[in-house]
Amino acid sequence: MTFSDLKVTRQYLDALEDMGISEPTEIQCKAIPRIRAGQDVIGIAQTGTGKTLAFLLPLMAMLSHAQGKGPRCVILTPAKELALQIAEVAKRLAARTDLRVEVIYGGVGHRAQQARLEEGCDLVVATPGRFMELYLRQAFQTGSIAHLVLDEADRMMDLGFMPQLRKLLEILPTKRQNLLFSATYPPKTEEMAGEFLLWPTRVEAAPQSTPVETVLQSGYRADNFSTKLNLLSSLLAALPEEMQALLFVREKDQAERIGQRVAQDVSPSVRTLHANKGQNSRIHAMDQFKEGELRFLVATDVASRGIDVPQLDLVINVTVPRDPHDYIHRIGRTGRAKREGRAITLIDPSERAALQRIEGLLGTTLPIAPLPEDISVEPTPKWEAQAMARAVDREKRKADPNFKGAFHEKKRKPSTSRTKGRKRRR
Repeated sequence: MTFSDLKVTRQYLDALEDMGISEPTEIQCKAIPRIRAGQDVIGIAQTGTGKTLAFLLPLMAMLSHAQGKGPRCVILTPAKELALQIAEVAKRLAARTDLRVEVIYGGVGHRAQQARLEEGCDLVVATPGRFMELYLRQAFQTGSIAHLVLDEADRMMDLGFMPQLRKLLEILPTKRQNLLFSATYPPKTEEMAGEFLLWPTRVEAAPQSTPVETVLQSGYRADNFSTKLNLLSSLLAALPEEMQALLFVREKDQAERIGQRVAQDVSPSVRTLHANKGQNSRIHAMDQFKEGELRFLVATDVASRGIDVPQLDLVINVTVPRDPHDYIHRIGRTGRAKREGRAITLIDPSERAALQRIEGLLGTTLPIAPLPEDISVEPTPKWEAQAMARAVDREKRKADPNFKGAFHEKKRKPSTSRTKGRKRRR
């Protein structure tokens, strides 16, 4: 099937050609006709398989041309980086049309965004908090909105986002088309979707929560974080100079430690990306990485769903994500657009339960390579050993609520003789 078979019009065919895209992917073939028919759609497909174009192409075709001042299509995303990425694709598609695309997100001043919206727009890509803020500031009216997209629906419907979504739904027209897209779609998310989807059509290009087949996965076991740093330096130093790598961690201070170590041992061409970084700094780091000007980017999961670098060859999970779905999104940053990629995960003793959850989701065992002999195994500091023991306890307590844990201390009962002595003294 071709894009012409999907009834994509000439201006968008030309835009796709400029983007180097010639053939539709499976999710695009399945979703585009249903969206054009006006159906509510739940789209599930692996990362890097073209979900963004799967909803943008039919929606922009239905918008057709610039009209009125208020937005007619709203795309909500959980992260600023992802909002910027989607808006960039939409603007490239709209290059030969007069459609007006705007992106709004928090972390920066609202005045410039408000001014652009007041001038008029057709399609808005937004994070939920900033969208509601600018609505309350009367930057736009919602009466013209006919299409709503929740991208990365599993994260959007996480308990942290649901209150915001419910408030947003109250201000949107009841007659509208709803689309949900994600690489993962756990049962609780499907239940939540029932709040605002009516008889949706589900299109699935691959079994949910599966990584693309072009990603070669492997892992190493390490005793502690310092040993991981030694191994990481060795892995990165062995890469060709033109190769980029995206490194993922759970915590912000870990990202900073890794950034300093990589700059010291491997290359100064490294930046960190986490919630404590200013918005302009985050956008600049993203742009540098996408343009190939930056070799290494160290990020928390804030970036796992907002980076689209087709040429990215390697993802390294320096720490194992607690949620196995985050693993799917992390490694989905490589192996995109049918390219081959690698994903390496470093596992300490406290992360074995998280690894088991990932393997359960994947339905296969992650190949574990032996630690290279030249890697220095550092002693585990007492504080880190205690932190790992607590983490293991938490995992065991989840599995067995009656588990007491390594740090559980039984209260000693006073002996009978001492008790009697105290009674006599009284």
